[in-house]
Amino acid sequence: MKLIEVTDKKTRRQFLDLVECIYKGDPYYVRPLDSEVEAVFDPAQNGFFKHGEAIRWILVNDDGMVIGRVAAFINKKKAFTFQQPTGGMGFFECIDNQDAAFMLFNQSRDWLLAREMQAMDGPVNFGENDVNWGLLVEGFIHPGFGMAYNPPYYKSFFEAYGFKFYFEQVSNHLDLTKPFPERFWKIAEWCMRKPELSFRHFNYAEADKFILDMKEVYDDAWKFHENFTPMDISTLKKGLEKAKSFLDPEMIWYVYHDNEPIAFLIQFPDVNQILKHLHGKLHPWNKLKFLWLKYRKTITRTRIVIMGVKPKYQRYGVESGIFWHLNEKMKHKPHITELELSWVGDFNPKMRALHESVGATFAKRHITYRKIFSDDAEFQRSTIIPVDTKEKAMRQ
Repeated sequence: MKLIEVTDKKTRRQFLDLVECIYKGDPYYVRPLDSEVEAVFDPAQNGFFKHGEAIRWILVNDDGMVIGRVAAFINKKKAFTFQQPTGGMGFFECIDNQDAAFMLFNQSRDWLLAREMQAMDGPVNFGENDVNWGLLVEGFIHPGFGMAYNPPYYKSFFEAYGFKFYFEQVSNHLDLTKPFPERFWKIAEWCMRKPELSFRHFNYAEADKFILDMKEVYDDAWKFHENFTPMDISTLKKGLEKAKSFLDPEMIWYVYHDNEPIAFLIQFPDVNQILKHLHGKLHPWNKLKFLWLKYRKTITRTRIVIMGVKPKYQRYGVESGIFWHLNEKMKHKPHITELELSWVGDFNPKMRALHESVGATFAKRHITYRKIFSDDAEFQRSTIIPVDTKEKAMRQ
């Protein structure tokens, strides 16, 4: 077996096409658009290259057949905030062969070690954690757009190599054909009686304002998270532009307290239901197919990608108010029958409680692993987000 760095058109194509072998016959796998995968490794498109670097390889057997792939990367804004400087590995795919898998892991480790890293997380993305993050270990059903999907045997590779459980990510599903719990609506009604609160959904005419409002809420809401880094405006704008072809403005909501942005929710139609028919390509014919399938209301599922509330407003019931307004809009979209709430980490008990309160049921479990390179170093799990973030914010 031999590792080859991805540096040219041929190796890029081999890196992308390996999934056709790994997932042949899998009824649930959805190949992401090749252009989206390539964008991760393009400094002109991925803002994380401003403060990081990435590399990728393919693994070929003695007959020259591609049997594995992997990428390694460093986000320097976060890498040195951990007890051990930590890089990442991801885009891992491999045939069911442990020796092959370990070669890919070793290559990622050695590259990171040469750059002063002492640990690596995986499988993760060279970007935000709402896409391509974690290893699927339970719930091998249709993946929501942006959610990682992999064969079940990958779990044994990671654990046999010495990766340890860093944190768990749970996705829950909500049946939109069933009513929300009555208690939830009572909280929503109580919240919406507050005259100082207003609810607005996104619109493109004010896109710049909404992006700034999202950053303000995000930076305040996530500042107590482990290894927090502020949201990047350029990344937000690029993400919005990429999603424009399928984004529904009525699925993105903001809450204001006397015109101050205090909360937001982003929900995307599950475009995977269309991408499943495009096989990674977006040539002119597939663009027409995309529009036709969208017109035919092929998308029947949505995914809540992220939700945030400023800590000092976290007992205002604004989450219930958002869901009330969202539910009113969804009544006019009867073809949408399922909502995926993904993902929420085991370090975020407040959001897990919210999922339960709306009647969502367990669907999928991912694990983000961490491999410490030194056997003598202490391993620490991800920390829990404090439940008293409101009190902390009030004391500042």
